[in-house]
This record gives sequence, C-alpha cells and structure tokens, in this order.
Amino acid sequence: MITQTVTRWIAGPIVLYGIHILFTGHLAPGSGFDGGVIIACAFVLITLAFGAKFTLGRLGKLLASKLSSLGALFFLTIAFLGYAGCFFFRNFIRTASPAPPFQIFSAGTIVLSNIALGIMVGASFFMAFIILAVVRVIAGKDGKMKMIQRGQDKQQEE
Repeated sequence: MITQTVTRWIAGPIVLYGIHILFTGHLAPGSGFDGGVIIACAFVLITLAFGAKFTLGRLGKLLASKLSSLGALFFLTIAFLGYAGCFFFRNFIRTASPAPPFQIFSAGTIVLSNIALGIMVGASFFMAFIILAVVRVIAGKDGKMKMIQRGQDKQQEE
C-alpha cells in the first residue's frame, strides 16, 4: 500500500521531468532518448507497484506499439520535409523564422526530432518491459522451449 501511494505521488512528476528533458534537450544535457527513457520508467514504476494486469488494462502492448510506430513515422516526416527543401534533415523551422538563442525553437527541427525520438524510445522501452513481465519461457514435455503468459503455467500442469 505504501509503494502504491508513493507511486501515485511521484509518477506525474517523473513524466513531467521526462517531457521537460524532451523539450529542452537541445539547450541542456539530454535529448529524445533520455526523455523517452525517463517517461517509460514512470510507466515501469506504475507496473511494478500496481501489477501488469492494471497497466495492461490502462495502456497495453498494442498502444505502446502504435506509439512507437507513430514516433518513427513522425521522425521520418521531419526528415522528408527537410529533404523536400533539397537538404536531408534541413532545419526548415530555423530558416523560416529564426528564434533568439536559448528558446525552445532556437534549434529548429531538433526539438521536433527529440519529441519523435522520445515517443519512439519511451514506447519501445515500455513495450519491451511489458513483454518481459508478462511472458515466461518454459520447457515443454518434449524438451522444446515455448513462451506462455505468466500464470498459465500452473493451469497447464493441472
């Protein structure tokens, strides 16, 4: 009960800190990968505190897979928009409307690339954790290894 209460208090600030790292990664240490891992760690903490069934009921592997694909698609869209301007990953925001230094969009497309990378990394990291938490590898009667969902191995023995 203590772990769940502390998790309720701290999960929100962890996600906010990850979002802060995503948006300011070009101004300070950090970037899309770091922010994505921090955000994913908040969901891993929720899974450890409340259990995999609770988290799968709220998020699930399918949503994490869709978010990961959406992040990759967003990243490729940014690349192709720059490529359409005759340069691969052209900083089209910076050239269209330059911002003063140390502002969010002072680096142009780097912020958008960080956000796309953060979504992709965070969702992939969380999806890998969920798969490892839910799936168990056991040896069958014939000696072959097979993957089953946790909790089903006792049902198969009966």
